[in-house]
Amino acid sequence: MQRPLVTAGLLVVGVALVGYVLILAALVLGQDRLVYFPTRELASGPEAVGLRADALSIQTEDGLSLHGWWIKGNGRKAMLYFHGNAGNAADRLVRAKMLNERFGLDVFLVDYRGYGRSEGSPSEEGLYRDGRAIYQEAIRSGFAADRIILFGESLGSAVAIHLAIERRCAALIVETPFLSIPAMARVHYPFVPSFLVSNRFDNASRIGSVEVPTLVILAELDEVAPPSHGHELFDLVRGRKTLVVIAAAHHNDAYALGGESYWQAWERFLAALPEPPAPG
Repeated sequence: MQRPLVTAGLLVVGVALVGYVLILAALVLGQDRLVYFPTRELASGPEAVGLRADALSIQTEDGLSLHGWWIKGNGRKAMLYFHGNAGNAADRLVRAKMLNERFGLDVFLVDYRGYGRSEGSPSEEGLYRDGRAIYQEAIRSGFAADRIILFGESLGSAVAIHLAIERRCAALIVETPFLSIPAMARVHYPFVPSFLVSNRFDNASRIGSVEVPTLVILAELDEVAPPSHGHELFDLVRGRKTLVVIAAAHHNDAYALGGESYWQAWERFLAALPEPPAPG
C-alpha cells in the first residue's frame, strides 16, 4: 500500500521541479524585459512645457544615434539627467523644467539606446556608453568638467555612478538608488539564483570610488528599490555626502510629495559646491 503513495509523492515533486525550472528559464531568458521598459513615442517636447531647448543627436562610441535635448539655462552649470528604466526622456520634461527654472541649470536630457527616438536596444554596457556620449556632448557644448553635475534616478543612478568614476565632474546626485540588480532580484524574485542575473549594475561595489560631493535621496516607502539599499549605499560613500529621506514617498513620487523641503535639500547641496570659474 505504500508504493503508490511514494510514487504519487515523487510525481508531485517532479512536476513542481519541472514547473520551477520552466518559470526560472522564462525569467532568466526574458530578464531584460524585467529591467528595461522603454517607450518609443514621445508624449511631448520642451516647447510644450515652456522650455527653450536645442534638439540633440549624439553619436555613441559604438555608432548609435541618441536623441534628446539641451535645455538652456544660465550657462553656469550643466546637469546630465539620467532617467529611470521606464518611459522615455519626454516623460521627465516637467521635472527638468523645475530643475532648470529653480536653479538655472542647463539640463542635458537624452534617451538611452532603445528609448524614445534613440537607436539600438538597451543593455548594461550600452547604457554606460550612452552616459559617456552624453557627457562628451556637454563638454563639446562648452561646459568644463567642474561645471557638470550628474543626476540619476532609479536605474539612472547606476549610469550616473559609473560615469562619476570614469569622468571628472562637480557632483553626483542619485535618487531612489539600489545596491545592484542581483540584490534587487533577491527582493522581488528570491527564488532566482544571483549568478543567473546577467544585468549587474553593481552600485554597491562602485560608489565607494566616487570622489565628488554626493547627494542621496530616498523615498521612505519605496516599493521598488528598498530604502535599506539607499542607506547602505550612503554608508559606502567615502567623500562628502548628504542623505535626504522623503517621508511617505514611493519610488516615483519623491519630488512631488517632498514639496518645498525636497527642493530646499537640492538648493543647500548645490549651494555648498565650489563655484567654478566663469565660462569662457
